[in-house]
Amino acid sequence: MSQLAPKRSRKAGLPPGTPVHLGERKSETTRLTLLHYNEQRAVEQECKTVQECLALRDSPGVSWINITGLHEVETLAQFGAAFNLHPLVIEDIPNTDQRPKLEDYGEYLYIVIKRLSNDTTTNEISTEQISLILGHNLVISFLESDNGIFNATKERILGKRGRICNLGADYLAYALMDTVVDNYFAIFERLGERIEVLQETIISRPIPASLQTLHALKRELLFLRKSVWPLREVVSGMQRGESTLIHKDTWFYLRDVYDHTIHVIDTIETYRDMLASMMDIYLSSLSIRLNEVMKVLTIIATIFLPLTFIVGIYGMNFHHMPELGWRWGYPLVLLVMAGIAAGMLVFFRRRKWI
Repeated sequence: MSQLAPKRSRKAGLPPGTPVHLGERKSETTRLTLLHYNEQRAVEQECKTVQECLALRDSPGVSWINITGLHEVETLAQFGAAFNLHPLVIEDIPNTDQRPKLEDYGEYLYIVIKRLSNDTTTNEISTEQISLILGHNLVISFLESDNGIFNATKERILGKRGRICNLGADYLAYALMDTVVDNYFAIFERLGERIEVLQETIISRPIPASLQTLHALKRELLFLRKSVWPLREVVSGMQRGESTLIHKDTWFYLRDVYDHTIHVIDTIETYRDMLASMMDIYLSSLSIRLNEVMKVLTIIATIFLPLTFIVGIYGMNFHHMPELGWRWGYPLVLLVMAGIAAGMLVFFRRRKWI
């Protein structure tokens, strides 16, 4: 997971409103699709130019234009001119370092959210920026890559399933945001499993590799908090009803997204507290292991202390030592030393030191 911000120095000296693609190029080409639907029918078509996306603009129903690939800033500028978008909006769309936000331009709303994805083989978590333009009977979505996150929503529209075809563009924007937020739960479930495994490892066998994993998880949570936390303000601003583009019927659905967002934020804070306490557990486990090792070494040293004393006496080699001439002196000394060691072991066990 790359946590470095795109190089904003590329925009230095450019006039405000100049679109510059900042971030990793995740799509080879820019793809335009138009999905127009109403209560009776739904039509999807590929568009080669921006003008083709305007073909059904005046038809009754909702138009959903999806743009995949943000590196062709000329195409984004054409969209800005065709739909009368503010230059600052066109500047923000290819800047993939935007934080989730909501901006009201009167005739339309500009929404930025973050999609999270997890590589199950490397456990790497990455983000992609999704920008939404909500207008009158119009939703324009800008994606960095064709990740298929909105395929289920598209299939519901084409299959005329659910209430999405009977409601307006504001409900479509809600459905897209809800899909992104629901995907957060799968990401955090897998992250929670990794934290639980790490916790068991730290308690049972703390090793330096566990400490490295702990620091990596803390960095990931900090990165995820930055991507998710501002979304609460976005959804809260939409459900307050300050824009005429969002109808009252959609407020209840936005409230559900808001609850999900709060749940995700609470999960992040819980995981951060768990990781903070795991650092204390790691240090305590190391201290306990060190104490156990020192305990064993102390017991061994204590047992050998009187034995070393005895051996030291008989190693002085004085000529007049009566025990040196005894026939059974050597085995007797060994027997005494073994008895002392055994007695000390029994004493330590009765005192529950070992």
